[in-house]
Amino acid sequence: MAGRVSFRAGEKASALHSAAEADRRGFVRFDYSGHGESDGKFADGTISAWRADSLAVLDELTQGPQLLVGSSMGGWISLLCALARPQRVPGLVLIAPAPDFTEKLMWARFGEAEKRQILEEGSWTRPSPYNEAGYPITLSLIEDGAKWSILDDQISFDGPVRILHGALDTDVPPDHSRQLVDKLSSADVVWTLIKDGDHRLSRAEDIDRLMRETLALADQLDAASA
Repeated sequence: MAGRVSFRAGEKASALHSAAEADRRGFVRFDYSGHGESDGKFADGTISAWRADSLAVLDELTQGPQLLVGSSMGGWISLLCALARPQRVPGLVLIAPAPDFTEKLMWARFGEAEKRQILEEGSWTRPSPYNEAGYPITLSLIEDGAKWSILDDQISFDGPVRILHGALDTDVPPDHSRQLVDKLSSADVVWTLIKDGDHRLSRAEDIDRLMRETLALADQLDAASA
């Protein structure tokens, strides 16, 4: 298994790593450039760059089929990797996935003042409950993200997909990930709404659910390939 779940040292990624080891499975954790423990600046990042980071991990650090696990933006990147490497990615586990978020969850909702600042100055710092300094939203991020939009057409991925989303998510509305059920060509897509869950889904019960779903799907994929 390989995945970028929030940060490589975060609760979800650490729990999945431990669960995979206990189940005698490998699990590769990593941070995109400009995230977590990786070099670089977040403000210099783009969807293209983070997709390239993920494909490099998939191509250079893993062998054989890989079940990808991704949260929020990581869900979008996981989908892009699955489309780029269909022979390597037989299944996906997505937590509050945010495909097309730069265009549909950011740009479409920004006010005129924010849009003007991005267009004229190249960036705007978006306040965040997860970072006191906020996150710089750059024009390059918005423009590059539009190149990787996938929700406007059918998504040609036929492997099993498990989606977990909190009903109290104020960052990525549950209806956003619900669109994937209809857009994915796969017939084996399960979308689970966690009524009292937030965006991060990092409570003990949320992490336990994530581990169960991930290991069960890994077993399903193993049985299908046997």
